Amino acid sequence: MEPHILILGAPGAGKGTQSDNIVEEFGVEHVTTGDALRANKEMDISHLGLEYDTPGEYMDRGELVPDEVVNEIVDTALDEADGFVLDGYPRNLDQAETLSEMTDLDVVLYLDVDEEELVERLTGRRLDPETGDIYHVEFNMPDDEEVRQRLVQREDDTEETVRERIRVYQENTEPVIEFYEEEGDLIRIDGEQTPDEVWDDVKSAIEENA
Repeated sequence: MEPHILILGAPGAGKGTQSDNIVEEFGVEHVTTGDALRANKEMDISHLGLEYDTPGEYMDRGELVPDEVVNEIVDTALDEADGFVLDGYPRNLDQAETLSEMTDLDVVLYLDVDEEELVERLTGRRLDPETGDIYHVEFNMPDDEEVRQRLVQREDDTEETVRERIRVYQENTEPVIEFYEEEGDLIRIDGEQTPDEVWDDVKSAIEENA
């Protein structure tokens, strides 16, 4: 059976990069709440007795999709996956408890990165509006001068917005991290190493536990 992996970490901790590595190495599916919601926009949720009958109606109105809907969609996505790396869920303690009823996890990885490092990573990101490629002012700038000239900072990457995103993440997710620590499932990974060093630790943790 393919491994069931949960990856946790603040915005900018490197979850996307490491999830891609996990998918390639272990042949599992990358399940994110955003992708799962987009893939199931038309799912019939009328039996939940909520305001709308499909997740898409919340999304089209820019409203927050209720927990019960997210839970149902994640449950469906995990059921359909042979093995998975789950990223972006659970975001709070209620969701963590619900997840433990849905599936058994082999390993819970937490990419641990200091707040100042996260701020530096996120505020340094630059977007190429023509290609959608993401660069970084310190770690990864394009060689082409023309591309450099047109790079922009996304609105949600300004320092004020970044600090608020991290604050909200910490407030909601601290209890989740404590929950998995108490269960004895949490493996802390030093997320401030180079991406290759982080990957070495991630790969070892999965191989030893899954």
